[in-house]
Amino acid sequence: MTRASLPFAAAARVSSWLKYPGAAARRAAGAAPPPRPRRRLAAAAVAVGLGLVAPAAQAELIGDAEKGERAFNDCKGCHQVGQGARDRIGPHLNGIFGRRAGAHDGYAYSEGLERMSNDGLVWTLETLDAYIENPRALVSKTRMSYRGMKDAQKRADLLAYLRTFSDNPANIPEAAPTAIGTDHDLDPAILALEGDPEYGEYLATECVSCHKADGTAEGIPSITRWPEEDFVVAMHAYKNKLRPHPVMQMMAGRLSNEEIAALAAYFQDLDG
Repeated sequence: MTRASLPFAAAARVSSWLKYPGAAARRAAGAAPPPRPRRRLAAAAVAVGLGLVAPAAQAELIGDAEKGERAFNDCKGCHQVGQGARDRIGPHLNGIFGRRAGAHDGYAYSEGLERMSNDGLVWTLETLDAYIENPRALVSKTRMSYRGMKDAQKRADLLAYLRTFSDNPANIPEAAPTAIGTDHDLDPAILALEGDPEYGEYLATECVSCHKADGTAEGIPSITRWPEEDFVVAMHAYKNKLRPHPVMQMMAGRLSNEEIAALAAYFQDLDG
């Protein structure tokens, strides 16, 4: 079967999987643009999108759901899932896939989650993977105290397990319910960049037109005293359109890796 012979909807789904915004070319003089990351899309995922794999097998394509049940031990101190699940310290996770962040009725979310909900964050495989890997990189000042699951395969297994408690992938608005999202991972070389705080202070004149340099947060979160790594990861999450705020996506998209590092160095030591 060729792509040209596919029904229009199926062809559109294939196109959505193959698109990736990539990183913007760095603005530093003489610097070459970073290599464009490639989405790791299994052939099995394409088969699911074309209806060639039975729905019951779809969750298994993410990872091993049985292993994911064991991985859920990291989560069950705060969350429940399955028949009879109730909210605890954190909300229950039934039906999490395809749901807008902060939209579970009856649960009091943190201001950070509510802000991201207002920005339009939806829990898809990609955004859940990013959140479980490093909660504070995706949602600033979340109350979730979990430090993150760094093992990509363990995350894939956990998400395969959680996926069994959501609707059939064909019935929810996910772009790629069986594709493992790894494109948000930052090159360690980016995190290792040493930013120039003086250059960061120069660049920050645009930032402090909204964020307050004294650390106050009246509707817009403070970014003073933010650890450098968290700042860099968050800005690249905007740059790669994981964080959904359109203005921040635009602002981050203008910045080179070196400029983000400089801003991180400046704001980390700025006394509010």
